[in-house]
Amino acid sequence: MSDFTVALKENPGSEDYEFLNQQLREYNAEKVGYRDARPLAVYVYDEQGQVVGGLFGMTFWGWLAIDLLWLAEAVRGQGYGSQLIELAEQEALKRGCQQALVDTLSFQAPDFYLKHGYQVFGKLSGFAGTHERFYLSKILR
Repeated sequence: MSDFTVALKENPGSEDYEFLNQQLREYNAEKVGYRDARPLAVYVYDEQGQVVGGLFGMTFWGWLAIDLLWLAEAVRGQGYGSQLIELAEQEALKRGCQQALVDTLSFQAPDFYLKHGYQVFGKLSGFAGTHERFYLSKILR
């Protein structure tokens, strides 16, 4: 039997994450039988071409997984979030996705996702003391 070392790495770089992510993707592809994971990003730009909002996620195995959606304070409440999610869902449908999932904290955007047809399928309490984390999904077709 070989000897291995387990060690904490205080400041891992993006290459550390990417290595593990790639290894897990390879393992998953072996089990599922295909590789179709693709990043999906939609952005809001101001007049100077600066990013003032965006959505980033992945499509894989028939799912759109929204990792983050953010808008600068100055553009919130003007419909840009709805445009971001609608464009992401349209692209996900083109890629063959039938469902979407996202998680959000109680002080972030649970009502926004509910307004767009997402349903809560799980909730955890105790984040930063008093906040809740919501897990939501939506059937796209």
